[in-house]
Amino acid sequence: MAEKSVIIIGAGLAGLSVGCYAQMNGYRSHIFEHHSLPGGVATAWKRDGYTIDGGIHFLWGHKPGSPGYALCQELRIPQSNPCVDLEGYRYIDESTGRTVDIGQDLDGLADRLKALSPADSGTVDELVAGARDIWRAGVLGADFGTPPELAGPLGGLKQMWGLRRVLKYFTGQWAQPVERYVQGIHDPCLRRIVENIFLPEVPVWFALMLLGMLGDRQLGLLEEGSLHFALSVERRYKEMGGEATYKARVKEILVEDDRAVGVRLIDGSQHRADIVVSAADGYSTIFEMLGGRYIDARIEDRYRNWKLFRPMVMISFGLARAFVGEPPMSFVILRDPFEVGAQAIGQIFVRVFNYSSKFAPPGRTLLQASFETEWDYWSELRAADHLRYDAEKERVAADVLRRLEAHYPGISSQVEMTDVATPFITWRYTRNYKGAFEGWLPTPEAITTSIARTLPGLANFYMAGQWVMPGGGVLPCLASGRQAAQIICRRDGKPFVASY
Repeated sequence: MAEKSVIIIGAGLAGLSVGCYAQMNGYRSHIFEHHSLPGGVATAWKRDGYTIDGGIHFLWGHKPGSPGYALCQELRIPQSNPCVDLEGYRYIDESTGRTVDIGQDLDGLADRLKALSPADSGTVDELVAGARDIWRAGVLGADFGTPPELAGPLGGLKQMWGLRRVLKYFTGQWAQPVERYVQGIHDPCLRRIVENIFLPEVPVWFALMLLGMLGDRQLGLLEEGSLHFALSVERRYKEMGGEATYKARVKEILVEDDRAVGVRLIDGSQHRADIVVSAADGYSTIFEMLGGRYIDARIEDRYRNWKLFRPMVMISFGLARAFVGEPPMSFVILRDPFEVGAQAIGQIFVRVFNYSSKFAPPGRTLLQASFETEWDYWSELRAADHLRYDAEKERVAADVLRRLEAHYPGISSQVEMTDVATPFITWRYTRNYKGAFEGWLPTPEAITTSIARTLPGLANFYMAGQWVMPGGGVLPCLASGRQAAQIICRRDGKPFVASY
C-alpha cells in the first residue's frame, strides 16, 4: 500500500511537529509556509549586530523527568537547545516604591511577601503550598498524552484519577480568574504581584502551576533563542524526509464532496494530498481558506466571544553596556501611564538578554520592553498613513526609554540600536488573528474546553496549534502536532509511533 500524503499549512512549531510525527508514522508530508522562515511567532531577526528574539520567553519543563522534556526528546530538541534556568524575575511597583524579587526559593519568597503584607500571611502560605502541589501533580503533562478525541470516557476518568490529590484546585476559589481572587488581598502591591504571576484572566491554579515550575527550576531560558529552537525542529523534520516550501501562502483549502483534497496557493498553483492539516491561524483557516462553510454554533461563538491574547508592542534596544546581576525579566508598574491611541499603558515587561552571548556583540546587551496594546489602533494607523505609523513607533520607543531610565540610569546615552515591532508586524509574518501571538487567552472557560481537531462535516482535515490548545505556548503547540498525527493514525488503522 502506497504511503499517504499530508499537506500541512504553516511551519510554526505546531506545523513542524505535525510533520515530524507524520514522517515517523510513514506519511509523506509537505509543509507550506507563507513566511521565508519556520517558527511562526517563535522567531528572531538581526539588526546592527544584535539578535532580536521575538518569541519564546521561557521553556516550561525543560529538564529530564518532566512531561515537557519527554515530548521534546522525541523531537530531539534538547540536544541542540541548551537552556539556562530562569532563577527569577523582578517586580517593580513605582506607585509604592516597592521592589520584590520573585525567585526559585519559594519559602524565601513567602517570607518576603509576608513581610510586605503581614495581614495577608495566610493567603501567601496557601498560594505557595498550592504552587508546589499543582506542579508536583503533573498538571502540565495532562494535555500531552492521548488527544481527547481518542481518550474516551475512561481516558477522562484516568486523567482525573492521576490528578486526584489536587482536584480541589480546579474548583471554587482556585478555578476563578486571578483578577477576581486578588480582591481578597489586603495590600495593593501584593495584589498586583499575584495578579501578574502570569495574566489576570487566567485561573488561579494556572498561575500557581507557573510559580511551582519556577520553584522546581523547570523554567528555562533558551541560550540560542527562539529561531534556533524552530530551526532545530525543522532540521529534524527534513532529516526524516519531510518537505517544506516557504514564501508559499495558502489561499484556499481544496474540498471535493466534503473532503479536503489539497490547497491552492496565492500564486494560483494547486497541490493535492490525501490529508490536509492546518497549523495556521484559526480564523484564516476556518473563515477564509474554507469560506466559513464548516462551522457549528460552538465554533461561531468561540470566534465571536472568546478573549484573545492582547497583541504587543515590542521595543528592543541594543545597548553599549553589560548588565551584570540584573534579573532577565522584570515587570514594571508605572506611576504615570503613557498614552498609545486611546489606551493608557500602565505596565511594561522588560527582558534583559544578559544570560547568553548570542544576542549582542561583546560588552553589549539586548534589552527588550513590551506592553499590551490595541490591534485596531496599529492596524488602522498602518493602513491610513505609513509615515504617521513610523512616527508613532519612534514616539513610543522614546517614551518607553525615558521610563526605563529610572530603573537603568544612563541607558538613554547607551542606545546603539532601536527596533519596534507592532501588532501589525506580528500579523504580517504570522497572519495571527488580530495580532494575537498565542491565540485564545487561557481564561477559566477556555482552558477547560476541549476543542476538536476536526471541523463538522469535513473529512480528511485536521487542525493543530494554539487555536485548538487555548493558552498556546511551545509545549502545547508541539503536543497538538503529536496529537493530530495520533488521530490520523487511528483513523487509518495504524499504530502510532513516536520515534524514527
